[in-house]
Amino acid sequence: MAAEAVLTFAAEGILEKVLSLAKKEFSLAWGFKAELRKLGDSFTSIELLLNDAAHKPQGTPAIEEWVKKLKGVAEDAEDVLDEFKYEVDRRKVEIQNHMKRKVLNFFSLSNPLAFRLQMAHKIQKINASLVDLERKASPLGLVSRNTDATSQGIRWDRQTNAFFGKDEIPVGRKADVSKIVTTLTDSKYNQENLAVMAIVGMGGLGKTTLAKSVYNEDSIHKFFEKKIWICVSDAFDVNFILHQMSEQLNRVKAPSKDNQHTLLLSLDEELKDKKYLLVLDDVWNEDSKLWESFMECLSKLSSAKGSKIIVTTRKDKVASISEKLLPRHELGKLSVDECWSIMKNRAFTNNSDPEFDTIGREIAENCGGVPLVAKVLGGILRTKKSIEEWSLFKNSRIWNNLPKGEDGIMPVLRLSFDNLESPSLKQCFAYCSMFEKDFEIERDNLIQLWMAQGLLRASHDESKDMEDTGNEYFDILLQSSLFQDATMGDNGIVTECKMHDLVHDLAELVSKSESLMGDLCGRDNTLEFRHVARVSTSTLENIATRSARKLRSLFSDNGEVPANIFPRFKALRVLNLSDANIEEFPVSVGRLKHLRYLDISWTRFKALPKSIGKLYNLQTLRAVNCALEEFPKELQNLINLRHIYFDEDIKFPQGIGRLTCLRTLPYFSVGNEIGRRIEELAGLKQLKGELIVCNLEHVKNGEEAKKAKLEDKTKVHHLSFNWTADRSTTDNNVEEDVLEGLRPHLELESLSIENFMGDKFPTWMMSGLLNNLKKIKLSECNKCEVVPPLGHLPNLTELIIRGMANLKCVGAEFYGYDLVHNVATTSEEIITLFPALKVLYISKCGDLNEWKQAPTMSRKKVVVFPCLEKLRIWECDGLSGPLSLWASLVEVSIENCNGLSGPLSVGTSLVELRIRKCNNLTSIEMKGNVSLTASLQKLTIRDCSELASLPALPQLCPSLQELEIGGCPKLSSFGVKSSRAEKEEECISLQSTSDLRTMTSLRRLHISLCERLESWVSSLQFPLSLETLEIHDMPNLHILPSLDHLHSLRTLLIGNCERFESWVSSLQFPLSLETLVGLKLCNALRYYNKCVLGKPNFMVCKATLLRDYLYSNFMAQTRALKLSRVRFSKPHLLFSSSSNSSTPSTVDLLFTIYVVCFPVPSIFLLVCCGVFHDAR
Repeated sequence: MAAEAVLTFAAEGILEKVLSLAKKEFSLAWGFKAELRKLGDSFTSIELLLNDAAHKPQGTPAIEEWVKKLKGVAEDAEDVLDEFKYEVDRRKVEIQNHMKRKVLNFFSLSNPLAFRLQMAHKIQKINASLVDLERKASPLGLVSRNTDATSQGIRWDRQTNAFFGKDEIPVGRKADVSKIVTTLTDSKYNQENLAVMAIVGMGGLGKTTLAKSVYNEDSIHKFFEKKIWICVSDAFDVNFILHQMSEQLNRVKAPSKDNQHTLLLSLDEELKDKKYLLVLDDVWNEDSKLWESFMECLSKLSSAKGSKIIVTTRKDKVASISEKLLPRHELGKLSVDECWSIMKNRAFTNNSDPEFDTIGREIAENCGGVPLVAKVLGGILRTKKSIEEWSLFKNSRIWNNLPKGEDGIMPVLRLSFDNLESPSLKQCFAYCSMFEKDFEIERDNLIQLWMAQGLLRASHDESKDMEDTGNEYFDILLQSSLFQDATMGDNGIVTECKMHDLVHDLAELVSKSESLMGDLCGRDNTLEFRHVARVSTSTLENIATRSARKLRSLFSDNGEVPANIFPRFKALRVLNLSDANIEEFPVSVGRLKHLRYLDISWTRFKALPKSIGKLYNLQTLRAVNCALEEFPKELQNLINLRHIYFDEDIKFPQGIGRLTCLRTLPYFSVGNEIGRRIEELAGLKQLKGELIVCNLEHVKNGEEAKKAKLEDKTKVHHLSFNWTADRSTTDNNVEEDVLEGLRPHLELESLSIENFMGDKFPTWMMSGLLNNLKKIKLSECNKCEVVPPLGHLPNLTELIIRGMANLKCVGAEFYGYDLVHNVATTSEEIITLFPALKVLYISKCGDLNEWKQAPTMSRKKVVVFPCLEKLRIWECDGLSGPLSLWASLVEVSIENCNGLSGPLSVGTSLVELRIRKCNNLTSIEMKGNVSLTASLQKLTIRDCSELASLPALPQLCPSLQELEIGGCPKLSSFGVKSSRAEKEEECISLQSTSDLRTMTSLRRLHISLCERLESWVSSLQFPLSLETLEIHDMPNLHILPSLDHLHSLRTLLIGNCERFESWVSSLQFPLSLETLVGLKLCNALRYYNKCVLGKPNFMVCKATLLRDYLYSNFMAQTRALKLSRVRFSKPHLLFSSSSNSSTPSTVDLLFTIYVVCFPVPSIFLLVCCGVFHDAR
């Protein structure tokens, strides 16, 4: 790719910005308006020459130099025009601050005349440079060329949601997925602590997509207890990878990446006795010593045998170094039909015309079997709407000399880049090179970065602002497959994405002339860099002055940032110091006049300097998860601030109402003093997204609340009204009046009200006008006695009611029957209430004792909750009587509802049912026949003291995967039929329900504290699928059937079953058993003296009889075990006195345990510490 081709689109983008700025009227331009007009005319003329340069044959050094000089002059012009804007804004701020100074003090120079003279001189100099460039254009053969009007503008449709749902579906890889999953779960590889498989293939073949498909397979999820995904990319840093693993497993406890010892301790805590899958994606390391060092670290962990690693790589050498035990998987290419299938999904939103199919298949032959190429070509074809355009593309000369294999991918990616129709859009794509490979790019953040660089412009009529343009650009890059791995938000809009590493290579290539990522590494330091990311402190300090004065972006590498460096980078638009090691924020930041984006998240300094108030051009300020305690009062001077992000505990200054450009404001905390009252919100007319209003107790009355003018903020879609908890209230009517005055606009999508102490909700909630609401949360509204009518809301999908202590009855008004449109006169035969509700949570409503049914009509059928999937009822002791749940429910959780009695009837779509601490519940019924109740997969019933019977689980729940029954002392029967009358109820005998072999999906069975089920447990016939069996606190249980045929059983827990434990030595264990918990060690040892084949690698034991059993023959008894760990539940008993004179000393005993059972010294030391601690 020739340099002038890369420079041209960047120069075009700069020219577009300058021309836009030059057309603006600046009040300070008196005296040199003619020069400004000349500047605009000159750039218009030279833009036509630049158009011709873009069409010239590539590889001409003279044209490259001409374009480079033009770009530099355009940047100088942009800086000068930006200075005008800065001075205008500063004057506005000074006037707002009522600074009674003379006019000459408004400017950085001694008086306005001097400022104007200096600006005029700069513009004259720029005009002279443009004249010189025009003069030199003719000898280079450059002529004025108009832009093809038909190629301008955005022609992409924006129906991206369903389309990008298909992005994660791998085409033509089912056999690969099945083969890899089978290998990873094969029992013959489970005797090793760690095995490694390499997936090898050229770039773009879909190695990452294949690994993701394997990673998310249900059988992988069942087989591995922990899964970790790390993208490694270029640098193979052992500590960094260990730190990433620790963060994924437990972000809160993840230690510093600088201390390998603490990293291993943290990982050992998370992974001990667990089988895990680690995916290392995109590995390039060819240093075998580095890999051995990494594997040595993992070998020190006390994870379970059978753990696996998947490595994806393009290089055979990497695979040879890393693979261990498992066969390598070579990823092949796709067929032409498979490539066309990918292209077709990208190119069309609906079914395609057969004519397109014919041409499309021919184009698909150029994919070379590479999925990434197919995606990109599909994205290009999406913009071509006619057969003629497809034919022209098929017959393009680009295919004639296209290299084969991996070398042919980049030219096709470049085609997609060239197909982006505006220079600004191309610059936006190129700017993405600032992110690291595999970085999760947040949509809003990226758009704000583009905006800071001046790559986005609002429409002339202001109907579309810069963010709207940015959203269009983002969607185009998604549709063109330059972005991938899209993550959807709750509203169906893509919120995050990634770039394929080859696409990232393209972004780096097209931005190479002006971007520096990482240290110089031999690059010419005389190059004029505009954007710098992830460079060391020394590199920053060594950047040439020529580059420093034009630097537009600086992204910290999480290290030190010298305080004296900002004055060198006066042209900065973007300063990202996230996670930078800065003790005190430099005062010199106030000199960055052009700065538009500042990120200080994850930093340690507690205060910002007052000079932050001089950043009049700042558009975005991010300060989340940092040590900052409050913003300085000068923040109110940032009159161009559009987006601010901060944590709720950071104190905001007075006068937020002056920031009239704000679009994003996460919190507004109401105060009593002037500048903090709720009326400050009135002028913030551009607010969008979510707004949380806190400390509403400081609002005096409804009239004051109305001053916020929330009804006018039509772009705020999510509102939260929060009063302070645990406050004293003297007049509940005031709070009702305040909430009444906070009436939102009618298109609101989400509403949350917390700690409201009024007796009733406002009329705007009771009147049924907010028909667009999708989510409602009413929390700790303790004085309210009724809930508002909500059943009529057509879009409501989630309803949370929590802590309404005074709510006694959910009445007929709740269903909003009278508010359904024309309910009385409609010809519809069915009236649907809560038509879209999927989630209903009700908790901490202790006085709620009645839930009325919806009203009925003689001539019309009333349907309630037809789509309800999740129901949670917690801590509602007042609810009484039998409860019949809705048939559509998929997940139900009922806890601490002691008033519920009689049978609980559950529906036929249920997948998960959890019932805990419902002490008056007597039985549970399943509606329907076996075929209708086969959906139930997880059943948990705990601490229901009156529960006497359950359904016949083997007959009614054949798909059950997890069954947990505990703390139900009266449970004695199974098989209560769903009957019309109590007389028809029959209890199936325990014996007929003890055969669980038909439950072929059952993986976990837990039975405890159910003494009347002991005979049932004794006669159980377990399914072969069982992986975990837990039985404890069953004192009279004395026998279990044989377990040796359960080849999937990995964990066995038996505790507090005294009669059974004395008999355990005759029990036959399966060879697959890995974890044995709760048996007395002496009994376990007796068993293992008989069998040396099936050896668990982890056993938790009581130490009660250890003194009397292990003294003289401990070594002999334990040599056969080869256990990797033994844990004592009562270690202090090891040190109790014994009549046996041959008792070894404490040290001898521990030493014996160490030699036999703890091959890793670090684990022994940890256990010893625990033992000595308990002994004290």
